[in-house]
Amino acid sequence: MAVPTRSPATTLVGGLPVHRIGFGGMRITGTGIWGEPPDRGAAREVVREAVRLGVDFVDTADSYGPNVSEEIVAEALHPYPDGLVLATKGGYLRDGPFQWRADGRPKRLREACEGSLQRLRLDAIPLYYFHIPDPAVPFEESIGALAELREEGKIVHVGVSNVDLAQLRRAQAIVPIAAVQNHYNLAKREHEEVLRACEREGIAFVPWFPLSKGALAGGRSNTLKRIARAHDATPAQVALAWLLHRSPAIVPIPGTGNLAHLRENVAAAEIELTRAELASLESFSAPRKRIPQPLREVAKKAVRAVRRR
Repeated sequence: MAVPTRSPATTLVGGLPVHRIGFGGMRITGTGIWGEPPDRGAAREVVREAVRLGVDFVDTADSYGPNVSEEIVAEALHPYPDGLVLATKGGYLRDGPFQWRADGRPKRLREACEGSLQRLRLDAIPLYYFHIPDPAVPFEESIGALAELREEGKIVHVGVSNVDLAQLRRAQAIVPIAAVQNHYNLAKREHEEVLRACEREGIAFVPWFPLSKGALAGGRSNTLKRIARAHDATPAQVALAWLLHRSPAIVPIPGTGNLAHLRENVAAAEIELTRAELASLESFSAPRKRIPQPLREVAKKAVRAVRRR
């Protein structure tokens, strides 16, 4: 029998209510998160369908493409419907497919924000993240730049991404933080401490790679397959449902350029996991999957940057 462990249908991002599953715009670009998608019109349709399905939290970044994801979001949705919360980020430079380079200089963050405002056709960005700490720039200087942009009315709410708890506290000492976007999923729980802090303080916790780059969607785990069969669902849906049960602060943003996957992702919010199923997932360990070398390097660089701070 299902138990009432699932969190409410909405959570808050900077005081704004949003449905529990958002949409991530990373995958509406080309291979390596670089350049144009195979079909720009199809990418726009995926974004529109997300909103038709009730998604009201759309996440993107200037580095996705670069610029391509933000452009497609605006082409698909502008003028934006009431209640839609758009989030974007600055702090990464791109040199090519799968290549990411941190740049947290205040001047660069201001330029990135101005560019995002133009591409998204906004006067103010509802939620703007510092994408990743830059080991070459004092953290407080980077956050200070976002605080200034907020004071100028160009950002409504500030978020941070790829941070540990100490960095979150340092950011909060400068400006209110509405959301944290960190790597977190059923198989990767290193940021549990940050998640619990967000839960206590009413900060949205937005996990990136909520399906572990698709590793949790492949159905190679007997536990996931068994639970998925019990709910007439897919392993990916169960992995997303677990996140919703995990904390009321969590707002997953699974990214896809595929309409069928989008509909599956949104439907995951309806899955009620039992206590027994949650217990079996508590000690879940994903089968090892070889990740392409470029993606491994991206992940390693992000982790190293965080640890150096």
